[in-house]
Amino acid sequence: MSQISLPFDWHGAASGGDFLVSEANAQAVAHLERWRGWPLSVSVLTGPPLSGRSTLARHFAQMSGGNVIDDAQGQDEHGLFHAWNEAQTSHRPLLMIGHAPPASWTVALPDLRSRLAAVPHVAIAEPDEALARALIERQLGAAGARFAADLPDWLLRRIERSYGAIVAVTRLLDRAALSSGRKISVAMAKDCLQGAGFLPIIASNPSLDPCE
Repeated sequence: MSQISLPFDWHGAASGGDFLVSEANAQAVAHLERWRGWPLSVSVLTGPPLSGRSTLARHFAQMSGGNVIDDAQGQDEHGLFHAWNEAQTSHRPLLMIGHAPPASWTVALPDLRSRLAAVPHVAIAEPDEALARALIERQLGAAGARFAADLPDWLLRRIERSYGAIVAVTRLLDRAALSSGRKISVAMAKDCLQGAGFLPIIASNPSLDPCE
């Protein structure tokens, strides 16, 4: 796993400035860093909530001097069409961020619909194992609560592997640690997550209690 050093952090973390690069987002990172070779001056970036889309877009804008339109599929279609044409005439790259691939966007304007059909699209996937573990550790560390060394791996085996779940679970554990003044142990995490309805989710061994 590598990192992109940024003056911005992954969404949800309280400190640090590195965007973590793994198999889940490496293709998107590579495409944005090769913006000079884009066949058009426009691309679309999509990904799950809290996946770092906006952070990566800021990195793109910083290195390219290009423009970014967040939540593009919710923007005025005539405005998107104008921004597209401006990118072509000025040769200043434009990155549109969406929740889903552009082929699934509801677009009434025919000229914009035809342009979106031709746009390069890259997506951030849900975190792979290496990225999920790194994000769990980062979130726990950034929150400032003390936690047991075996906690990240224990969480990795049991919670849903998604950016949203990682943020929700680590915030929950941090609040529990702050209110109790205790170090977050596996036993404490188990009780806390069961009480909040997060467990059981994934059993590491079907013959065992999934929370053991």
